[in-house]
Amino acid sequence: MNGGGDADMTLAFELTALQELADPGRVFEDARRWSEYVGVVSEKPTYVVTNFTRKNRIRQDFFSGPRGREESLDSVKEQFDTDRHVFVGTNEEDAALAEEVGWEYLPVEDAAEAAEWTLAEDDADEGIEAESGRDDWP
Repeated sequence: MNGGGDADMTLAFELTALQELADPGRVFEDARRWSEYVGVVSEKPTYVVTNFTRKNRIRQDFFSGPRGREESLDSVKEQFDTDRHVFVGTNEEDAALAEEVGWEYLPVEDAAEAAEWTLAEDDADEGIEAESGRDDWP
């Protein structure tokens, strides 16, 4: 993915996938070089996604808003007519969702390896959540 790739692509990250990356803001900047549209999809309330993207200085082209992930991915695919639609997620449920809505699925670990992104350390993430007590607070 890094440097090359197909610029005629829509890339959607599951929020949990972004949270597994050490520098989500840099990931978005990097993804914009080889993707036409980049955004976040999640079942979490809108304010959780908004707080996370603000905190990490992420400018997204789309997000799920009050809709569920399936409806969001369907809507994005209709709105953004690109050759490829790729969904970066973290588990089998994400993979099944991508298949159901006609998106390519890419596990976050594979995406990170291909694009040379750094995964966050599990211990560091747990410490941050334990400190704040809330995962939706900036």
